[in-house]
Amino acid sequence: MSFKISYLKAFMTLLICSLPFLLTSCNLFNGIFQPQTPVKAPLKQQIYTIPEIGISNLDTLDPALAHDAASMNAVQMLFTGLVSYNDQLQLQGQLAASWNVSTDGLTWTFHLKPHLNFSDGNPLTSTDVAYSLDRALQPTTQSTIAPLYLNVIKDANQLIGGTITTLIGDSITTPDPSTVVIQTSKPVAYFPALLTCTCADVVEKSMVNTYGKTFTDHLSQGGSSGPFRLARYVPGHEIEFIPNQHYYDAKPQLQQVYFVFYAKASDAFLAYQANKVDMTEIPLSALAAARNRSDFHQVPLQWINYYTMNYLTKPFDNIHIRQAFALAIDKQAIATQIWHGTAIPTNHIVPQGLPGYNPHLTGPDNTKSLSGDPAKAQALFKQGLHEEGYSSIAQLPTITLTYASGNTEFTQEVAALVARWKKVLGVTVQTNPVDYNTLLDNVTAATNNPQGIQFWGLSWIGEYPDPHNWLTLQFDKASPNNNMNYGQNQSTDAIQQQAVQQQLEKADATMQQATRLQLYQQSEQQLVNDVAWLPMEQMTNTFLRTPLIVGIVDNGQGTIPPDDWSKIYRVLP
Repeated sequence: MSFKISYLKAFMTLLICSLPFLLTSCNLFNGIFQPQTPVKAPLKQQIYTIPEIGISNLDTLDPALAHDAASMNAVQMLFTGLVSYNDQLQLQGQLAASWNVSTDGLTWTFHLKPHLNFSDGNPLTSTDVAYSLDRALQPTTQSTIAPLYLNVIKDANQLIGGTITTLIGDSITTPDPSTVVIQTSKPVAYFPALLTCTCADVVEKSMVNTYGKTFTDHLSQGGSSGPFRLARYVPGHEIEFIPNQHYYDAKPQLQQVYFVFYAKASDAFLAYQANKVDMTEIPLSALAAARNRSDFHQVPLQWINYYTMNYLTKPFDNIHIRQAFALAIDKQAIATQIWHGTAIPTNHIVPQGLPGYNPHLTGPDNTKSLSGDPAKAQALFKQGLHEEGYSSIAQLPTITLTYASGNTEFTQEVAALVARWKKVLGVTVQTNPVDYNTLLDNVTAATNNPQGIQFWGLSWIGEYPDPHNWLTLQFDKASPNNNMNYGQNQSTDAIQQQAVQQQLEKADATMQQATRLQLYQQSEQQLVNDVAWLPMEQMTNTFLRTPLIVGIVDNGQGTIPPDDWSKIYRVLP
């Protein structure tokens, strides 16, 4: 974060510098006004208060179980794993000083940093890393997250299924206290990215042995490895963190960090105005005025809103009809008129800010336009109708768009899309608003189902900043997210789709990073051309944060890497 200071006109400078009580706030150097560098606040004032919206309690502080944003935010204060991302979302060692992979891509060796300790001062060794990974996958832990992100570890499925009792000594070994060796079931170039998930964080075995599943109730005694330790947790009100004096890297300058729970965003906004919290979301009604404030921030998130079509249903098994629907849309107008600038219109599946983002990507019309191309859409639509044997629009099957009700902007967006398709293509699209859980059930049921829902809108928020999370995980033939049936259909371009899936799998196994990212970019372009997703906008985080907190580098994950806390501090007003 940059600290912005407004320069005053010359006569105001002279006036202010003439006031004795303000002499310390300005300097004249060669006749030019120089604002003084902000003064760091004393230790007792090194406090940062962050609102957590819509909750009264954290779901868990157990890294293996954390699945919601608030819990993961708290876990990342307390725990660390082998690797992490820096504030530029570049992979770096955390507990690990270095790592290497075997030539066959199946064996990963991590070398730990020296002098690692838990927050109670007890040593943290390779045994603790192995225990934590194994514990996360144990059926008795009942993690819903670890089986998704750690199942590439060899024999993990057998452990989850109960046919073996542990991975330690099997696919996870510890040849010495500073070395962890992990075998994967197949070459997985993105494996370190998976280890950034909180379910791979390291917990202290002795704490779990002593307290069992309630060990997180005793974290003030020890058991964590992150830059902070737990000082106090008041359910229904707040959680307080203080620096971990046994942290192995540079320690935080902030002496207290509070997460304060607020039921509504409007309550947090009022609290910010009363200087009770140091940052806040911005109500839409206040957004226009907020953009002119020095404490305003807008950060693109790893969050894409999109629509997609069931490739097993008519008429969306036809590529030209899919492209016509995509090119009929004016994404720029929707982002401006409906999202009021809080969303960035996009043709991308992989959002900006991620490694592998392709600035040269185009839409299905081979241009970067975000306003659509009505003439091309009409031509493609006419071509698709002819290919399907429809002599008129009246012969089209009923087209129904299913989406989650309850969000004003999404509802307005759907209305705008329906109007646009009617105007450009002459097609009447029916709408089917349902509650979010029903939508997810219907989307899952569309897999391999020509009778499933036909057309739907969703969002994807990335769990780890790697193209695999956005591409292979969504569109590969074995992916549970491939509900649109990409590559698993009988359309005329199905062979082309399957070639893309094979290229994605090749990228997943390619250890050379530049080549891997190039393969992903090529695949993404074809996915966009195929309208595997119809991306609409990348969401942003718009918020106010006091300029008294300096040193934060905002990123698309909305997180602060463990070692960045040493650079963050409070200055005097």
